Amino acid sequence: MAKRDYYEVLGVSKNASEAELKKAYRRSAQKHHPDRNPDDEDAEHKFKECKEAYEILSNSQKRAAYDQFGHAGVDPSMGGGYGPAGAGAGAGASFSDMFGDVFGDIFGGGRAAGGGQRVYRGSDLRYNLELSLEDAVAGTEVKIRVPTQVTCDACSGSGAKKGSTPTTCTTCGGHGQVRMQQGFFSLQQTCPRCHGSGTIITDPCQKCHGQGRVQERKTLSVKVPAGVDTGDRIRLAGEGEAGESGGPPGDLYVQIQVKPHPIFTREENNLYCEVPISFVTAALGGELEVPTLSGRVNLKIPAETQTGKMFRMRGKGVKQVRGGPVGDLVCRVKVETPVKLNRKQKELLQEFSTAVEGDGSRHSPQASSWVDGVKKFFDGLGG
Repeated sequence: MAKRDYYEVLGVSKNASEAELKKAYRRSAQKHHPDRNPDDEDAEHKFKECKEAYEILSNSQKRAAYDQFGHAGVDPSMGGGYGPAGAGAGAGASFSDMFGDVFGDIFGGGRAAGGGQRVYRGSDLRYNLELSLEDAVAGTEVKIRVPTQVTCDACSGSGAKKGSTPTTCTTCGGHGQVRMQQGFFSLQQTCPRCHGSGTIITDPCQKCHGQGRVQERKTLSVKVPAGVDTGDRIRLAGEGEAGESGGPPGDLYVQIQVKPHPIFTREENNLYCEVPISFVTAALGGELEVPTLSGRVNLKIPAETQTGKMFRMRGKGVKQVRGGPVGDLVCRVKVETPVKLNRKQKELLQEFSTAVEGDGSRHSPQASSWVDGVKKFFDGLGG
């Protein structure tokens, strides 16, 4: 697939200044970074595309070649010997420093620490937290145990044995990147010896074996605000994995999952429940007690209530975590047919049926209307 114009990728003009290039790259990298768009291949492609564009255009020599020859002028396929990214032409070192600053400002990783060692931001973590509906609506505080990588206390995250320090990588000169160059063309890539850190640990820490981090389980207290629902996330800044080489830690995201409730279902800030009522209550009316998340209330059932009738109790629902009015509790009544009748009860029902016989349209208007509709349907077929 043909590559897009680098200026178009960053959204700048061909006479854009160095500051404008840096600003455009920062904006595009933030938008398309894979950490912010998990499982999004298109975002990952765009992130790599803008990174490549900035790498070329921020280097004065590469930009001049690109402006004159297009993509052919910066084709990295021409090989050469390895050399430190900061050696030789000053433009190579300028790009390395600039890119490290931009990337580090955005994502907290890849910046040089004291002594030339490069540090990297730790990974973000996710923890799935199951809550009851009651706790989700009212809010709560829970303690969780999270397995994570933490900074090694023996070496303070440097990876080097106490009393020693990492040494500067001789392959890249501490830059973390090397440059392949042949004549006018050059390609900058991660140093194969130090893997971008800029330093080599010759005497590793015995506790973390040079990693600068160790595996632990830590207990955290999570304050869950009232009104959360399935899919909401709570961010605990700095509680993710420790960064490499003493870099800043990532964040922990607590993903909320509300367990099904035996009585209520929730839709946004409203609660719904089904209330079974007897045949007699439905016909004559009455009053019954129904539960809410804040206690019991009485529900008045008017005479001649049909199955499916909705009764709304204002303010008995949920107050959403993002604010707004408290929702309602909506009760749907369901008329229950009597079961396991004895002989006397069946006789009474039969007497009732005989008493209303011949006047069904008055006592059962829906049934009578349905029967009339069926008759018309069959009459139409006969015609």
